[in-house]
Amino acid sequence: MKRKLAAAIVIAGMMVSVSACGGDDGDDSGKNAGPDSFKGQTLTVWAMDGSTPDQWSKDVTAAFEKKTGAKLKFETQKWDGIQQKITTALSESTPPDVLEVGNTQTPAYAATGGLADLSDLKQEIGADWTPSVSRSSVYEGKQYAAPWYFANRVVIYNKKIWAKAGIKDTPKTRDEFFRDLETIGKKTDAEPLYLPGQNWYFFDGLTIGQGADLVKKDGGKYVSNLGDPKVAKAMEIYKKYASYSKAPKDKDEATPQQAEVFAKGRTGAFIGMGWEAGTAVTANKAIEKDLGYFTIPGESADKPEGVFLGGSNLAVAQGSKKQALAKEFLKIALSDQYEGELAKLNGVIPNKQALESNLKGNAVAEAAAPGAAAGGTTPLIPEWGAVENSPNPIKSYMTAVLNGKSPADAAKQVEGEINKRLAQQN
Repeated sequence: MKRKLAAAIVIAGMMVSVSACGGDDGDDSGKNAGPDSFKGQTLTVWAMDGSTPDQWSKDVTAAFEKKTGAKLKFETQKWDGIQQKITTALSESTPPDVLEVGNTQTPAYAATGGLADLSDLKQEIGADWTPSVSRSSVYEGKQYAAPWYFANRVVIYNKKIWAKAGIKDTPKTRDEFFRDLETIGKKTDAEPLYLPGQNWYFFDGLTIGQGADLVKKDGGKYVSNLGDPKVAKAMEIYKKYASYSKAPKDKDEATPQQAEVFAKGRTGAFIGMGWEAGTAVTANKAIEKDLGYFTIPGESADKPEGVFLGGSNLAVAQGSKKQALAKEFLKIALSDQYEGELAKLNGVIPNKQALESNLKGNAVAEAAAPGAAAGGTTPLIPEWGAVENSPNPIKSYMTAVLNGKSPADAAKQVEGEINKRLAQQN
């Protein structure tokens, strides 16, 4: 399922000031609100293309309308241009009531005042949300959204090549993975791993695995933390992976599409999103039977590698006049029944570990799920979006290290630009 879950979007520079709208006739801000008070109302939900399978939407709508007596209206949105569309909608007097927002986008929307505080909802239904996936819903200590669904990178490998190398089991630790790649290089004519020099989100996962932060507070502002020894360690691990690859050091995974390179059948593995397997099959149907998946292994067998968690949260517009009704929708959509159904139908990681049993039988999702608990995101601050604007200075840092600079020297080369972007006014 090709999604733009992993994209960290530049929001901060685009955001407009949003003020909360007061209630008027039909305001259900909801003190002592019961089902009868919702009759005759319609709740509008903006969901992204592909997020709401037909069966899920049908089931949730039936449950919502039975419980509340209100109508539910899903409006499907396209990813292209959605940031500006949401920004505009949140500034208007009649925004959609509930919105799907990218997890890394959430802090920027919250910072404008455009999202309602859902801390009470968190207390009611979110006690067992997985902390790593819930973190992006929180801004300055308040819950401005609810975690909905997520995805992360896995190792996608060619079973035929691994068998030819005599490898019978998938690796459980990082060192075992390196040994397997070494074996493929010695015993086959395949490229062990395809890893371009600027697969930035894989690198971000490695920094998460090292417990590193890419920014730090200096007085009252954020500055680059790229010079941190923990970040350097993550980059050295990346460099070790890259040593098994012939991919360009100055390109990312989309230039060319790494799945299409893998589809040629001459690569042992690559690190990517589950939907990229579909891209490979589209490029070469014959490779489908050789596809396998496993969790990116960490330093020890009991803890997978850190991963970047891309995904979506559900938020309520501060300007919505149907706050209580919106929360009733969230209680239903995020319930174990319907959160579990969404995970099963779309193969996405749910917002609590107890529901991961719904992924059984989906090989990609089963490989991705163990990494979620150890996952994280890019810095959850509104200022971060500008850092990833093209040309991304962290990609430049990565290429510099792969071309021989020390991590410390490469960091010094780009930190001025990172700090400049972090200082941009929102």
